[in-house]
Amino acid sequence: MQMVPKFVKEMEKGNFAKEVLVEALGCRGDEQESLFALARRRRDERFPERKVEVRSVIEVSNVCQQACNYCNMGLLSGQERYTMDREELVRLAEHLYEKGRRVLLLQSGECVEPPFVGMLAEAVADLTKRLPGLTLILCMGNMSDEHYQKLHAAGAKRYILKFEASNPELYHSLKPRDTLPQRLACLESLLRLGFQVGSGDIVGVPGQTIDDLLGDLAMLGRYALSMESCTVFIPGENSVYRDQPMGDVDTTLNMMATARILYPNRLIPTTSSLEKGREGGQYLGLMAGANTVTIHDGTPENLKHLFPIYSTKRFTPKDSHLMDIVEKAGLRLSQEALS
Repeated sequence: MQMVPKFVKEMEKGNFAKEVLVEALGCRGDEQESLFALARRRRDERFPERKVEVRSVIEVSNVCQQACNYCNMGLLSGQERYTMDREELVRLAEHLYEKGRRVLLLQSGECVEPPFVGMLAEAVADLTKRLPGLTLILCMGNMSDEHYQKLHAAGAKRYILKFEASNPELYHSLKPRDTLPQRLACLESLLRLGFQVGSGDIVGVPGQTIDDLLGDLAMLGRYALSMESCTVFIPGENSVYRDQPMGDVDTTLNMMATARILYPNRLIPTTSSLEKGREGGQYLGLMAGANTVTIHDGTPENLKHLFPIYSTKRFTPKDSHLMDIVEKAGLRLSQEALS
């Protein structure tokens, strides 16, 4: 019988001292299996139906005002640009709804031009009025209170805004056109306006330390989040960080498991970047306590290559892959939104 490591026993008792968390983030092998097992127990206690929320993503636009050093789509990247119009966005969403999807993730680069925000609000209003039971999640970056309010009033109830790094200096090194206080002000605005908010970090970015990761875990606890995400750093081939090493998949999985144990009531995705980082990575994300998957079936094929957010050769999982890993993990897919 496998021995349960002391640090896992301490976490089970509610001891999350620094030395305990450091061991959790660095564990491998049998110790990692014990950490994952505790994370799954915490997930299954809070989500006893063992359902995994399915999100279909539509990448609405790749126009972005940021110049993040890790991203292929930044303002200075030279990337060919596109923006869907309202009719195309509504048509794509209706097609996904007809397939049975009830949770759609609308994603774009950071664009605060009034025509874009207005188009988006009109599309959200159309969809929420015409498609009963539809949940829309937006992931559009920093916006003004006025823009967030407009989108919330139109019917968008969830928003993902990752803080990416809790260390202000590290954050600014990743995102030289932004600051952490500005990002957190947007996060606080979303919560104040009544959105269900998701946030999180990127694991393995250049210059990151173990203390930074511990700060990220603390930052996740600072806000009343509904969703949280820890994603592995993938150096974009056309980004400033193209020659930097990829983040460590095991450390990312340990961050996910630790976040689940610390904050068990939240939705946690197992992301396609895990599969890009390691074959079988998305399955391991479920074993580490995740309960959300995203299917890349909303963006038209002729536009997918124009949204290389972390890689020009992204892994974009199809239904069959996700059905396989969910079944293998002893879970089941749910088209309905988890609450």
